[in-house]
Amino acid sequence: MKNELAIFSGNSNKALAAEIAQNLGIPSGDIMVKKFSDGELSVKIGENVRGRDVFVIQPVSFPANDHLMELLLIIDALRRASARRITAVIPYYGYGRQDRKVEPRVPISARVVADLIQTVGPNRILTMDLHADQIQGFFNIPVDHLFYAPVLVDYINKKNMKDLVIVSPDSGGAERARFLGKKVNGSLAIIDKRRPQANVSEVMHVIGEIKGKNCLILDDMIDTAGTICKAATALLEEGAQSVMCCATHGVLSGDAVSRLNSVPFAEIVLSNTIAVPETKKINNLTVLSVAPLFAKAIAIIHDEESISSLFL
Repeated sequence: MKNELAIFSGNSNKALAAEIAQNLGIPSGDIMVKKFSDGELSVKIGENVRGRDVFVIQPVSFPANDHLMELLLIIDALRRASARRITAVIPYYGYGRQDRKVEPRVPISARVVADLIQTVGPNRILTMDLHADQIQGFFNIPVDHLFYAPVLVDYINKKNMKDLVIVSPDSGGAERARFLGKKVNGSLAIIDKRRPQANVSEVMHVIGEIKGKNCLILDDMIDTAGTICKAATALLEEGAQSVMCCATHGVLSGDAVSRLNSVPFAEIVLSNTIAVPETKKINNLTVLSVAPLFAKAIAIIHDEESISSLFL
């Protein structure tokens, strides 16, 4: 059993963890995570992990505080049970948008989360499409950062779309959009907007030629969907032939579902880093699984090989 690979997960995204384990050809680890009536969490590992190489699959998604606490307790339980190495696999890094001080007397919450995770003693982190690349530097342990782009590129290229324009919903995502455009033979456009307050955006105008084009809005996440929907409306008003949107993380909080359904998107493409519940019925939704990509990354880390082979 020494150095044997093991996959465990909390309650955040059991389906993704099970699919990763299936891709690796191993069973999911035996674990119990429950909540007491007073809100406290309880964790128990149900099998021997001494000397094993353990990967904990746990996106820090809604409810973020519960899922973060589950992650901390699972890692602590595994460390106390003498696991040889523990990798925290965090497909969606909650609090990632609070990565710097934007006004006086506020915390850098993404750094606080990194400090909390490191305190319980994981050996490394495996994550995907961080909102800000500098979050990797908040950790003093190795961080392997995967990208949704390879999965998305394969999907878009199979659709063989003509007159494709990759649209960044803000200037900050222009590099991401330009990179995807090169891989799918698409040109670039940018939405120029300002954000007067959190979760509120105002589209100003479109930079780039989109009239009569098939537009693909690319972002790292869809939260309240205000930005994406206003961007799509602006593109359609400027004469776009069709608009689809692609994002890695479907946070989908607040009125996101109703907003997305109010705009005539040709397609909405998300990954399964965050589980989309059956109750959130989104028109023209496609969910692309990142489980095979995470399974490959886990196998590479387990075998002590270079993970750079997974990057485009």
